Amino acid sequence: MYVPDAFKQDDPVKLAQFIQKYNFATLFSGISGNLQASHLPLLFKPSVGKQGILVGHMAKANLHWQTIGPGEGVLTVFQGPHAYISPTWYETDNTVPTWNYAAVHVYGHYQSIQEPDRLRQILKELVDLQEAALSPPWRMESLSQDFIDKMIGQIVGFEIEVTGIEGKWKLNQNHPEDRRKKAIEGLRRQGDANSGAVADLMEDHPDV
Repeated sequence: MYVPDAFKQDDPVKLAQFIQKYNFATLFSGISGNLQASHLPLLFKPSVGKQGILVGHMAKANLHWQTIGPGEGVLTVFQGPHAYISPTWYETDNTVPTWNYAAVHVYGHYQSIQEPDRLRQILKELVDLQEAALSPPWRMESLSQDFIDKMIGQIVGFEIEVTGIEGKWKLNQNHPEDRRKKAIEGLRRQGDANSGAVADLMEDHPDV
């Protein structure tokens, strides 16, 4: 990922928070041009190993998992909010359109998991993570054991040992503060969720 110094984000706490918040990611792999991508919810465990691990699963019918060898290097992309920035918002001459966004790339080594007990634990942890903010939360324990066993038989789990993380917060840091404020105001006027989320990021990270 091309990351100019002005947009570089390398704070491990902020990166971990971002991955955990925007945890529906795209997993990329490929050897000799056989590129594959899958869109998956993932669980990040930053305290495991040297730089953390990612844990997830995919359908056994998804042939992607069969193309990734043990220990093969993979890339996982976490995409945050993004929005178009109009040069009219700056109210000055010689400015151009751009796109503000935040993204994190995670590199690591892939290992598949097919043991039923470990698959059950992966499913439980992912469910508990997503259900934590709901009331009442749904629990896997509400399912019959036969149903859970059948479901587990249809998936393949995996763990990615993280070897590198790079973050990019492209939020108008290369513009004067007055332009950044006008861009935030312009985003607020759009009224959509993405624009509002980018405006929030710009306000929350003035010193990125």
